[in-house]
Amino acid sequence: MKFSFFHLMPWTDLPETPSQWPARNSYFNAERGKELYDSYLSTMAFAEQCGFDAVAANEHHFSPYSLMNNCNLIGAALSQRTKSIKLAMLGNLLPLLNPIRVAEEYAMLDVISGGRLVAGFVRGIPHEYIAYNIPPSESRARMKEALDLIIKAWTEPEPFGWEGEFYQHRAISIWPKPFQKPHPRILLSASNDESAEFVGQYDAMIGMTLIIDLDVAAKTIDVYRKVSRAHGRDPGPDSVLLSQQTCIADTDEEARAHMRAGLEYFHDKLMRPQQDAQRIVLQKSRFFSDEEQREFFVKRLVVHKSRSLEEQIDAGSVICGSPETVVKQIARLRKHLGAGQININMKIGTIPDHVVLRGMELFRDRVLPHVADL
Repeated sequence: MKFSFFHLMPWTDLPETPSQWPARNSYFNAERGKELYDSYLSTMAFAEQCGFDAVAANEHHFSPYSLMNNCNLIGAALSQRTKSIKLAMLGNLLPLLNPIRVAEEYAMLDVISGGRLVAGFVRGIPHEYIAYNIPPSESRARMKEALDLIIKAWTEPEPFGWEGEFYQHRAISIWPKPFQKPHPRILLSASNDESAEFVGQYDAMIGMTLIIDLDVAAKTIDVYRKVSRAHGRDPGPDSVLLSQQTCIADTDEEARAHMRAGLEYFHDKLMRPQQDAQRIVLQKSRFFSDEEQREFFVKRLVVHKSRSLEEQIDAGSVICGSPETVVKQIARLRKHLGAGQININMKIGTIPDHVVLRGMELFRDRVLPHVADL
């Protein structure tokens, strides 16, 4: 199995729950922000010393939920602080961005790092479309056209033009081209069967977040594999990545105490404005192609928040416990879902950085030796 270390870069000092979205930024303090960036970047670089195969980042906007509105900047900083670990950008919110700019930045990052980029492309969370003034109903069509354009920009040896529904360019010829040939490995996110069908059309890994039912997740992964096989590919475990909120401590009791406190801040302060905005977007747009997919997305968030920590652990939504307990939880995910990669997020809400660092050490010394060969 392979493991990536993910960081959300949350703002940890909110004195009260934001009452609206976008969250007012009057609580932001630049000096404190500098402290957090320094700590977070050091923690992410430490992942290389802890045996992780990749260090991962993504992007979010207009919210203390994450201080990372451009993961490529973080990836560039990490390329200079690390030597061999993969840089997994998971990833750029493709329908919101200029795809040529994304192709160029990813190519730069791949060359600067000597071919260590994992190129993640995600459709994003519904409310992010308000931030960048993009119609949510166009998200899937924009995603497909932008992805096709980026792959062509990476691989076409001669200047070419592009006349699409959303993007038009007289001539494209990016410099530099990616270090990896024909291009970096691609990861696309999927949380439902519809998204899994899309991912299966490409030579790409599937990334899944917020699992609320192992059987439902297994069905979605099966859809991805079935479509991939129809396109002449046979993706193995290495092509399936699960993202997991994680806390590893010396004892189960300590891990659960830290996770409970972190999740309370995460849901009650960081997630509250996002959930309100998402509810509005989902009511007034066709972000999903049908009502069934929309209800699945809403239910997933509601169910996850309403469950106790123990219920989340049992459902496979969370990895939490002593090293021995975590080994069993990872083995269960591997067996039930056939996933060969797990993306571990240890900075949940206000979980202290020293707890995160201790968890990383425990992962290296007492978890990884027992799960690497699963």
